[in-house]
Amino acid sequence: MFFHPSYLILIPGMILMFWAQQRVKATYEKYADMRSSLGMTGAQVAKTILQRMGIHDVTVEQVAGELTDHYDPSAKAVRLSESVYASSSLAAAAIAAHECGHVLQDVRGYQFMNIRASLVPVANIGANFGPLMVMAGLFLTSLGSLSVVFINIGIALFASAILFHIVTLPVEFDASSRALKLIDELGILQGEENLGARKVLNAAAWTYVATAIYAALQLVQLLLIRGDR
Repeated sequence: MFFHPSYLILIPGMILMFWAQQRVKATYEKYADMRSSLGMTGAQVAKTILQRMGIHDVTVEQVAGELTDHYDPSAKAVRLSESVYASSSLAAAAIAAHECGHVLQDVRGYQFMNIRASLVPVANIGANFGPLMVMAGLFLTSLGSLSVVFINIGIALFASAILFHIVTLPVEFDASSRALKLIDELGILQGEENLGARKVLNAAAWTYVATAIYAALQLVQLLLIRGDR
């Protein structure tokens, strides 16, 4: 099995990702058990925000799974997981509002959201095939200088995935900021309930930060491997 000392650089990133995932899980479970004073379900929160913002061409739908919530701009649909759609918890309100934050980004032409959407195809290719190209270059040493070309192409492809993760950060932080402002201004949550929603969204944000950092460390690792070649 091929092993390079540069793999050790990934360990801090792996630890950070594990910590972020556990934090999200613990925070979500805590506030999923706290019912909001108004008792609005996630679906009602989303529909209320969209209506009050004058957005009438976006539907609110339920999807299977846990924490599978997302906004699909191509279908003009906010899709909420089963545990959010029908729940009246603080966590459900925060998540539903966050997805509506993405709707507002779409409606108002938020630049980073458009950039991220344009990067999706390239980023998927880069994340899936970039490391494979690097490994192929390492094992096909008999090809001489051509093996280095494989490595360089792999690194370039993977770098596109890094760019996607970097652009994702402002998109997610902005959506959360919009969400917290909306649920406060519209009175969806009351008093300290807003603090609970903030904690849920802050914990979720750390998963995006951890993913970006881990991806960056992977890029550094690939560059170190190329340096040895």
